[in-house]
Amino acid sequence: MTEPGTQESISRLSRLAQNGTFDQVLTSARRGNPLLAELGLDADMLEAQLQTPPQQLETAGESPVRLEAIIELVLRPPLLVENGEVSGRHTLPDVFGPDISGKIAQLHKYIPSIGRIEFHNHSRAWGGTGWIIEERANSFIVATNRHVAKLVARRTFRGDAVYAFGPGNVKYRADIDFGEETNAVPDPAKVFAIRRFTYLADDISADVALGEIEKPDADHGLTALPLAATDAEDAERVATVGYPAYDTRNAHVHMERYFKGLYDVKRFAPGFIKALGDILSHDCTTLGGNSGSPLISLDRAEVVGLHFAGAYREANSAVRASTLRALLAGTAPAQAIAAHASRATEAADRSHDAAFFEGRDGYDAGFLRATKVPLPTLPAELQLAAPSDATQDRPFELRYQHFSVLYSARNKGPALTAFNIDGAQFRHIKRHNSTWFHDLRIPREIQLDREGYGHADIDRGHMVRRLATNWGTPDEAARSNLDSYHYTNASPQHRSLNRSRAQWLGLEDYVLSNIRTHGFRANVFTGPVFTPEDIEMGETGAPLPAHFWKVLTMLAEGPDEVIRLHATAYMLSQGELIQQMLLQGGNVESTEGFEFGEFKTFQIRISDLETMTGYDFGSLRDFDPLERLAQSEAAISPRPMVELDQLEQIVL
Repeated sequence: MTEPGTQESISRLSRLAQNGTFDQVLTSARRGNPLLAELGLDADMLEAQLQTPPQQLETAGESPVRLEAIIELVLRPPLLVENGEVSGRHTLPDVFGPDISGKIAQLHKYIPSIGRIEFHNHSRAWGGTGWIIEERANSFIVATNRHVAKLVARRTFRGDAVYAFGPGNVKYRADIDFGEETNAVPDPAKVFAIRRFTYLADDISADVALGEIEKPDADHGLTALPLAATDAEDAERVATVGYPAYDTRNAHVHMERYFKGLYDVKRFAPGFIKALGDILSHDCTTLGGNSGSPLISLDRAEVVGLHFAGAYREANSAVRASTLRALLAGTAPAQAIAAHASRATEAADRSHDAAFFEGRDGYDAGFLRATKVPLPTLPAELQLAAPSDATQDRPFELRYQHFSVLYSARNKGPALTAFNIDGAQFRHIKRHNSTWFHDLRIPREIQLDREGYGHADIDRGHMVRRLATNWGTPDEAARSNLDSYHYTNASPQHRSLNRSRAQWLGLEDYVLSNIRTHGFRANVFTGPVFTPEDIEMGETGAPLPAHFWKVLTMLAEGPDEVIRLHATAYMLSQGELIQQMLLQGGNVESTEGFEFGEFKTFQIRISDLETMTGYDFGSLRDFDPLERLAQSEAAISPRPMVELDQLEQIVL
């Protein structure tokens, strides 16, 4: 009994024989269609099969399914690209029109700008196709599919992406190779590192990812493929250019008969736009590696779509040019941000206006008396909020009792807190306050609230410890205690972080108690580390930091009995940034056994903290004992940091 699938092919073959398709296929074969050689056929063999009635193909030793597929491939041949030109373009069937060869020749200038997306440190050598969609001053933007980029990267809450970690905590990377043509010699000059993915769609948006590569010197032969001003039309002549790969979703025997093992190289596949509905569809011959291929109009010589999906020998789908245009213009990410903002609602928290804070002097840079310790300089991209009571010399400083906050409007949280500790004037105040306040010296809408912290696993983490600044007169201590309960002093922390802070919380006390300090005074800077890897906290538009840092400064008497500035830096982390720091410093061998796990406290160099955060701590790096130790013992200890299992391990 004939199988249902075979019977369906026989029915389709009968219709093709009646509508003249067999004649078109034979004409293409007689002209020397280059695909026939790849299939192990010649025109005479194909003609013999075409002349056999479909119902008798099985008894003649030929599979109706295979013949149907061959017909489709001959009518929609995935032609090879060699030396930047399409081979066999003169032999295409009449269905494409007599001018098809010239139309294809117009596209040769764009073919060198279409490449293969290749991976580093991944089990797959490559994942799809990419192409230059936009030229910028010093870079090119490359388009591919989200599902290709997600093999090595993950989306951040801002809509861009960061490279993920693979087995062994090694970071993935990606390149685009604009070569990889048949019979071509590998050319490193055609391989470009994808520095970052500037956009990675979420799972309910169009299947698009945009990556950035460095623009090479002049005469590089690369150019952006132009986007069509209007979307594709039904029956428009189009083609995909990409890298069809062996695809396990298809029958092995058919794949091998059709492509003869020649996969993973650049091919040009002509076809037509199919009836338009909600999905842009086409019938170009594609396989899995074509994901991310441009869909190019042969009449307009412009890109009308980005191929993202296809069922072999059935149908293909693409993202419309209008969607791609919107992404490049930034309208789609902006809509996402607006949606987050519209969902933000007022919570039942209290607030304080500017008058409440009158008389607050904030952090005192001269607190150590003998020398000043000014606030570090922060990068402009944090978009620090300017309070209504700002002064000319302190334009971004929210001043409280004994501490100050530099607040990031972009990240809706403190970028840095700075506070003074006077251990000789400490006053104990019981914790009884459960109310949190908004500081109306900066816009309310850039501050989180009770609803934003509504997830059971997220805590409001004091950046300035309530107890640390409760010193001075009774009124001063009380004001400082109350001031610490403002959302501007809170950073979201996962509850698992709070379980591993024994060393972190005791750092100031330990350092003050174990070195000979001058006046028992200290300054502390602390804050989150904002990285591209941060995930969004719910739908607040704010990141959930995974790392926190602290810098302690004081006057200390050294072994030579000379009192000088003393500065140490610490990080609370699961280790990812520490490993990245070691790798960037060339200490590859020291990371081989590195494990990510629970949050740990590390003592690090201030200079390395500057690299991680982009903050400038000025001359403090010159008074860091770990910096001196790392330099003096570099040949013995390749790790310029100390993992603190006990506070006694701190380098003072």
